[in-house]
Amino acid sequence: MRSRRLRGLPTAAPAFPDVMKALLFVAALLPLVRAGFVVITGQAVNPVEFVTHVTGTWALVGLMVTLAVSPLRWLTGRGWLLRLRRMLGLFAFFYACLHLLTYLWLDQFFDWTAIGHDILKRPFITLGMAAFVLLVPLAVTSTDAWMRRLKHSWGRLHRLVYPASVLAVVHYCWLVKRDLTVPLIYAGVLALLLGLRLLRRYRERTVC
Repeated sequence: MRSRRLRGLPTAAPAFPDVMKALLFVAALLPLVRAGFVVITGQAVNPVEFVTHVTGTWALVGLMVTLAVSPLRWLTGRGWLLRLRRMLGLFAFFYACLHLLTYLWLDQFFDWTAIGHDILKRPFITLGMAAFVLLVPLAVTSTDAWMRRLKHSWGRLHRLVYPASVLAVVHYCWLVKRDLTVPLIYAGVLALLLGLRLLRRYRERTVC
Protein backbone atom coordinates (compact mmCIF):
# COMPACT_ATOMS: atom_id res chain seq x y z
CA MET A 1 0.00 0.00 0.00
CA ARG A 2 2.76 2.40 0.89
CA SER A 3 4.61 1.81 -2.38
CA ARG A 4 1.43 2.44 -4.35
CA ARG A 5 0.86 5.72 -2.59
CA LEU A 6 4.42 6.79 -3.20
CA ARG A 7 4.04 6.05 -6.88
CA GLY A 8 1.18 8.48 -7.08
CA LEU A 9 2.98 11.29 -5.33
CA PRO A 10 4.48 14.03 -7.52
CA THR A 11 8.24 14.23 -7.44
CA ALA A 12 10.36 17.37 -7.43
CA ALA A 13 12.67 16.24 -10.24
CA PRO A 14 10.31 16.75 -13.22
CA ALA A 15 9.55 20.30 -12.06
CA PHE A 16 13.22 21.27 -11.95
CA PRO A 17 13.61 21.79 -15.72
CA ASP A 18 10.47 23.95 -15.70
CA VAL A 19 11.97 26.14 -12.98
CA MET A 20 15.18 26.37 -14.98
CA LYS A 21 13.21 27.34 -18.08
CA ALA A 22 11.50 30.16 -16.20
CA LEU A 23 14.81 31.42 -14.83
CA LEU A 24 16.42 31.11 -18.25
CA PHE A 25 13.58 33.07 -19.87
CA VAL A 26 14.04 35.95 -17.45
CA ALA A 27 17.84 35.86 -17.69
CA ALA A 28 17.76 35.87 -21.49
CA LEU A 29 15.70 39.07 -21.52
CA LEU A 30 17.98 40.96 -19.13
CA PRO A 31 20.48 42.10 -21.82
CA LEU A 32 17.61 43.60 -23.80
CA VAL A 33 16.20 45.35 -20.74
CA ARG A 34 19.63 46.73 -19.87
CA ALA A 35 20.20 47.91 -23.45
CA GLY A 36 16.85 49.68 -23.45
CA PHE A 37 17.69 51.38 -20.16
CA VAL A 38 21.08 52.55 -21.43
CA VAL A 39 19.55 54.00 -24.60
CA ILE A 40 16.56 55.64 -22.89
CA THR A 41 18.72 57.28 -20.23
CA GLY A 42 21.11 58.64 -22.86
CA GLN A 43 24.15 56.71 -21.66
CA ALA A 44 24.96 55.37 -25.13
CA VAL A 45 27.15 57.70 -27.19
CA ASN A 46 25.95 56.05 -30.41
CA PRO A 47 22.64 54.29 -29.64
CA VAL A 48 22.36 52.49 -32.98
CA GLU A 49 25.90 51.13 -32.77
CA PHE A 50 25.32 50.14 -29.15
CA VAL A 51 22.10 48.25 -29.87
CA THR A 52 23.68 46.59 -32.90
CA HIS A 53 26.59 45.42 -30.76
CA VAL A 54 24.42 44.17 -27.87
CA THR A 55 21.98 42.23 -30.05
CA GLY A 56 24.77 40.74 -32.16
CA THR A 57 26.74 39.73 -29.09
CA TRP A 58 23.81 37.97 -27.45
CA ALA A 59 22.80 36.25 -30.68
CA LEU A 60 26.32 34.82 -30.81
CA VAL A 61 26.34 33.94 -27.11
CA GLY A 62 22.98 32.23 -27.57
CA LEU A 63 24.36 30.11 -30.39
CA MET A 64 27.41 29.10 -28.37
CA VAL A 65 25.34 28.18 -25.30
CA THR A 66 22.88 26.23 -27.45
CA LEU A 67 25.73 24.26 -28.98
CA ALA A 68 27.15 23.64 -25.50
CA VAL A 69 24.02 21.83 -24.28
CA SER A 70 24.78 18.44 -25.85
CA PRO A 71 28.44 18.29 -24.69
CA LEU A 72 27.32 19.28 -21.18
CA ARG A 73 24.77 16.49 -21.21
CA TRP A 74 27.40 13.97 -22.31
CA LEU A 75 29.79 15.09 -19.59
CA THR A 76 27.28 15.39 -16.75
CA GLY A 77 24.62 12.85 -17.69
CA ARG A 78 21.92 15.48 -17.03
CA GLY A 79 19.26 14.68 -19.59
CA TRP A 80 17.07 17.61 -18.55
CA LEU A 81 19.57 19.98 -20.16
CA LEU A 82 18.12 19.04 -23.53
CA ARG A 83 14.81 20.56 -22.46
CA LEU A 84 16.51 23.96 -22.34
CA ARG A 85 18.08 23.74 -25.79
CA ARG A 86 15.03 24.82 -27.77
CA MET A 87 14.51 27.95 -25.68
CA LEU A 88 18.20 28.81 -25.91
CA GLY A 89 18.13 28.42 -29.68
CA LEU A 90 15.01 30.54 -30.02
CA PHE A 91 16.52 33.29 -27.90
CA ALA A 92 19.62 33.22 -30.12
CA PHE A 93 17.33 33.65 -33.12
CA PHE A 94 15.37 36.38 -31.32
CA TYR A 95 18.52 38.43 -30.76
CA ALA A 96 19.64 37.72 -34.34
CA CYS A 97 16.30 39.13 -35.55
CA LEU A 98 16.79 42.25 -33.42
CA HIS A 99 20.35 42.55 -34.71
CA LEU A 100 19.15 42.39 -38.31
CA LEU A 101 16.21 44.73 -37.66
CA THR A 102 18.53 47.29 -36.08
CA TYR A 103 20.66 47.27 -39.21
CA LEU A 104 17.72 47.38 -41.65
CA TRP A 105 15.67 49.99 -39.79
CA LEU A 106 17.82 52.16 -37.54
CA ASP A 107 21.02 52.02 -39.60
CA GLN A 108 19.77 51.88 -43.20
CA PHE A 109 16.15 53.11 -42.77
CA PHE A 110 14.98 50.30 -45.07
CA ASP A 111 16.95 51.72 -47.99
CA TRP A 112 16.94 48.48 -49.97
CA THR A 113 19.36 49.80 -52.59
CA ALA A 114 21.94 50.60 -49.92
CA ILE A 115 21.24 47.31 -48.16
CA GLY A 116 21.71 45.36 -51.38
CA HIS A 117 24.96 47.21 -52.03
CA ASP A 118 26.19 46.35 -48.52
CA ILE A 119 25.34 42.67 -48.95
CA LEU A 120 27.23 42.49 -52.24
CA LYS A 121 30.20 44.71 -51.39
CA ARG A 122 30.82 44.23 -47.65
CA PRO A 123 31.83 40.62 -46.92
CA PHE A 124 31.05 40.69 -43.19
CA ILE A 125 27.46 41.71 -43.96
CA THR A 126 27.23 39.01 -46.63
CA LEU A 127 28.29 36.39 -44.08
CA GLY A 128 25.95 37.76 -41.43
CA MET A 129 22.99 37.62 -43.80
CA ALA A 130 23.91 34.08 -44.83
CA ALA A 131 24.07 33.02 -41.18
CA PHE A 132 20.64 34.53 -40.52
CA VAL A 133 19.11 32.81 -43.56
CA LEU A 134 20.37 29.45 -42.26
CA LEU A 135 18.83 30.11 -38.85
CA VAL A 136 15.35 30.89 -40.21
CA PRO A 137 14.31 27.30 -41.06
CA LEU A 138 15.66 26.12 -37.71
CA ALA A 139 13.44 28.57 -35.82
CA VAL A 140 10.41 27.80 -37.99
CA THR A 141 10.74 24.04 -37.52
CA SER A 142 11.61 24.12 -33.82
CA THR A 143 8.15 22.95 -32.69
CA ASP A 144 7.17 19.40 -31.75
CA ALA A 145 4.71 19.36 -34.66
CA TRP A 146 7.48 20.03 -37.17
CA MET A 147 9.69 17.45 -35.48
CA ARG A 148 6.98 14.81 -35.96
CA ARG A 149 6.31 15.94 -39.52
CA LEU A 150 9.93 15.90 -40.66
CA LYS A 151 10.89 12.77 -38.66
CA HIS A 152 14.52 11.84 -39.39
CA SER A 153 14.94 14.81 -41.72
CA TRP A 154 14.46 17.15 -38.76
CA GLY A 155 17.83 16.23 -37.27
CA ARG A 156 19.59 16.65 -40.59
CA LEU A 157 17.96 20.03 -41.14
CA HIS A 158 18.99 21.29 -37.71
CA ARG A 159 22.62 20.53 -38.44
CA LEU A 160 22.49 23.83 -40.29
CA VAL A 161 23.23 25.37 -36.91
CA TYR A 162 26.87 24.36 -37.40
CA PRO A 163 27.56 26.32 -40.62
CA ALA A 164 25.35 29.15 -39.32
CA SER A 165 27.51 29.41 -36.20
CA VAL A 166 30.72 29.33 -38.24
CA LEU A 167 29.41 32.10 -40.50
CA ALA A 168 28.33 34.15 -37.48
CA VAL A 169 31.78 33.91 -35.88
CA VAL A 170 33.56 34.78 -39.13
CA HIS A 171 31.09 37.67 -39.56
CA TYR A 172 32.20 39.00 -36.18
CA CYS A 173 35.89 38.44 -36.88
CA TRP A 174 35.63 40.27 -40.21
CA LEU A 175 33.70 43.13 -38.61
CA VAL A 176 36.35 43.82 -35.96
CA LYS A 177 39.27 45.59 -37.57
CA ARG A 178 41.69 46.03 -34.67
CA ASP A 179 41.61 43.91 -31.53
CA LEU A 180 40.54 40.39 -32.50
CA THR A 181 40.78 38.99 -28.97
CA VAL A 182 37.05 38.63 -28.33
CA PRO A 183 36.17 37.28 -31.81
CA LEU A 184 38.97 34.73 -31.51
CA ILE A 185 37.62 33.63 -28.13
CA TYR A 186 34.28 32.91 -29.81
CA ALA A 187 36.13 31.08 -32.58
CA GLY A 188 37.99 28.99 -30.00
CA VAL A 189 34.80 28.12 -28.12
CA LEU A 190 33.08 27.14 -31.37
CA ALA A 191 36.06 25.02 -32.44
CA LEU A 192 35.97 23.24 -29.07
CA LEU A 193 32.23 22.55 -29.26
CA LEU A 194 32.44 21.25 -32.82
CA GLY A 195 35.57 19.27 -31.98
CA LEU A 196 33.80 17.50 -29.11
CA ARG A 197 31.06 16.45 -31.50
CA LEU A 198 33.54 15.09 -34.02
CA LEU A 199 35.39 13.22 -31.27
CA ARG A 200 32.19 11.65 -30.01
CA ARG A 201 31.17 10.58 -33.51
CA TYR A 202 34.63 9.10 -34.11
CA ARG A 203 34.45 7.10 -30.87
CA GLU A 204 30.96 5.83 -31.70
CA ARG A 205 32.15 4.60 -35.10
CA THR A 206 35.22 3.01 -33.55
CA VAL A 207 33.13 1.12 -31.00
CA CYS A 208 30.73 -0.08 -33.67
